[in-house]
Amino acid sequence: MSDFDGWDLPDPFILRITAGEADLDEFGHVNNARYLVWAHETAWAQWEDHFPQHPRTQFAEWDYGMAIIRSECDYLGHLRTGDAIDCAVWISKSDGRLRAERRYQFRRAGDGATVFRARMDLVCFRLTSGRPARMSPKLAEHYCVKPSVAAALMTES
Repeated sequence: MSDFDGWDLPDPFILRITAGEADLDEFGHVNNARYLVWAHETAWAQWEDHFPQHPRTQFAEWDYGMAIIRSECDYLGHLRTGDAIDCAVWISKSDGRLRAERRYQFRRAGDGATVFRARMDLVCFRLTSGRPARMSPKLAEHYCVKPSVAAALMTES
């Protein structure tokens, strides 16, 4: 574990989401697929926080995108309707050219319990061709590892 106030890494970007009826599955708890949707929403919220002047619709103009090529997810608890979830994301690796990694940790706001962790590997690509491409300057700026996160990752065992 960590000394980062319950977070796996320092300086998380956090989006609070509240689970609703539509998020539930047949067992009365949030369906696992919703966690991936929330990860997607959290990543976009992080982008929009970093670059409010460049909305996601601008990616079509730029002809760039980031695609998830691998996901590793751990479902560690359950959520029910009305649970508030703090969804944290970090850029944890980046070569500044083609590849990056995001890490996620979701905590139930009521008790701070971690209910989900994930790592996702990404690659930059051209939207029109679908082929890998070097990150644009804006993508390279966004997909950079914060020094505090890099330092924490160096001590990971």
